[in-house]
Amino acid sequence: MIKQVGRYSKYLRPFTVLLDLVLLNLIAGIILPFGYISPPFHVFVSVVWIVLSWITKYYDIYRFTKLIQIASKVLKQFALFTIFCFAYIGFISGYIAPLSLLSYIAITFVCITFLKYAIFSGLKYFRRHFRGNQRKVVIIGQDPISNQLATFFHEEKDYGYDCLRQFPITELEEALQYCREGVDEIYLSLNKIESKQIKRVILFTDNFFMNLKYIPSRKEILSNSAKIQYYGFIPVIPERKTPLEIYYNRLIKRTFDIIFSIFVIVFVMSWLFPIIAILIKLESKGPVLFKQKRNGIYFEEFYCYKFRSMIVNVEADTHQVIKNDKRITKLGAFLRKSSIDEMPQFFNVLIGNMSVCGPRPHMVNLTNKYVEEVERFKLRHFIKPGITGMAQTHGYRGEIESQRDIINRVKYDVFYIESWSLLLDLKIIYLTVKNAVMGDNKAY
Repeated sequence: MIKQVGRYSKYLRPFTVLLDLVLLNLIAGIILPFGYISPPFHVFVSVVWIVLSWITKYYDIYRFTKLIQIASKVLKQFALFTIFCFAYIGFISGYIAPLSLLSYIAITFVCITFLKYAIFSGLKYFRRHFRGNQRKVVIIGQDPISNQLATFFHEEKDYGYDCLRQFPITELEEALQYCREGVDEIYLSLNKIESKQIKRVILFTDNFFMNLKYIPSRKEILSNSAKIQYYGFIPVIPERKTPLEIYYNRLIKRTFDIIFSIFVIVFVMSWLFPIIAILIKLESKGPVLFKQKRNGIYFEEFYCYKFRSMIVNVEADTHQVIKNDKRITKLGAFLRKSSIDEMPQFFNVLIGNMSVCGPRPHMVNLTNKYVEEVERFKLRHFIKPGITGMAQTHGYRGEIESQRDIINRVKYDVFYIESWSLLLDLKIIYLTVKNAVMGDNKAY
């Protein structure tokens, strides 16, 4: 599998958020009167800044973003921030000289704006002169707009796009074969292309975790103007983003995972673990925990933990459990029926290689099998696997008895990835608990 490379934004964005929060609070301590500064004020400005940045999309800055667009984001952010600061004075803190607060906001505005432009300009300089933070791309299409984009990539080095090749649509299969190694993004021309060819490219980019963007014809420019990004003056239509590609959504999901897993570990596993461990040891020889390699996000392997529910056997990593499986112990049957055997995976969640909700990970040999047999199977690994998932709460947990089972499981998993929300996670958790209490025919 090809993992996306040359992308530092996942580290840069949290770093810039942290720098901005430090400046907000540090300048407040220097500029504002001592009696006005208090922990509630620091919490207030920090929370308000983060919430407003989500509303204004303040940190949604990309390599193709124009300076005027950055200025617009900065002005919106500080206009709203100023309103909230004065509201804090009026409703919570009491009187303070407006000039002191305006001085604080003005100095903060100058410092944070300078920092934002400095980072943006520094990255451009880094890309142009040191060839760092490069994104390797391939263009499929040789119409006028595609040719302009190729020229743009070759001439505008500060954008950090390394255009490796440009293929005509007639050489689609050769282009996809070339893209199997070391390509981050594919730019596909929509000029004189068939729908089946578009579907072929979409499936390919899904399977190899690549970004797909479309180079529109004049017709698409007129009908999709709201979705178009401009690289200089060249239009590009981005493929629709899934919710968890958005930084704030990933942060919300990860925060929820940490809080929920800590709650379960402290208030449930702290007393349940020793009880189950003793019962497992009394019934059969072997370790309390069973660990097995599974494929996680971007197909990275990790050890998935469970309470051991079977006798120790050499087929544990190659043969999935079937109904009335003789390897399952009496206690193991109860653990699997009640889903208690999955509880140690909350440690996986806390570590960070799993999520509470997400596509269930399979044994490595089954994953390798279904990759070749099931369309869009690899897309399940676009996010972290989960202890429970949408497929498991809709009748597709446990043994895969037929091709229909795995196809429907993938359909539910893909729907989850494309429709994620925190409310959906809460619903899945509720249904999982309900099924564990009421019983599930596939839980064996």
